[in-house]
Amino acid sequence: MSRVGKETITIPTGVEVSVHSDSVTVKGAKGELSSPLFKDITVEQEGATLSVLCADLETKKTKSFYGLARMLIANNIIGVTTGFEKKLELRGVGYRAQSQGSSLNLSLGFSHPVVYALPDGVAAAVDKSIITVSGIDKQKVGQVAAEIRAFRPPEPYKGKGVRYVGEYVASKEGKKA
Repeated sequence: MSRVGKETITIPTGVEVSVHSDSVTVKGAKGELSSPLFKDITVEQEGATLSVLCADLETKKTKSFYGLARMLIANNIIGVTTGFEKKLELRGVGYRAQSQGSSLNLSLGFSHPVVYALPDGVAAAVDKSIITVSGIDKQKVGQVAAEIRAFRPPEPYKGKGVRYVGEYVASKEGKKA
């Protein structure tokens, strides 16, 4: 039995949750998100709490979807109330970033600038060498941060590149004469 799935979800004030047969929609101050419901999984709303129920706990696939469905709904509630953010750090001489509306202009040591178009619902703010990616959908924010990091991942010799704030990069020793 999933320990994550058994926990109830409390609905904060100012958040509306509507449960349908195949999805759960959450509306809040920052926007609206929807999560799918998987086969044999139902959601019951009792006042200000949500309970995720599983009809068949015998199969491994259903048990894994049980915890997943609960976390998707909980993340949607957090997203529409406070939102999510990831911070990236640029390390290297001449590495810069500029936010231009719905795109991010990156100078990462290539012969050309890298222009990354931000998807809907995700915003990026730049402060010196720190890029803050924020939005209400946790999956989109993490995916955008991973795509920006993938342009120039940190290299192990000098540590240059794009990394998450607080990320540890193991450094290697260079060639010896």
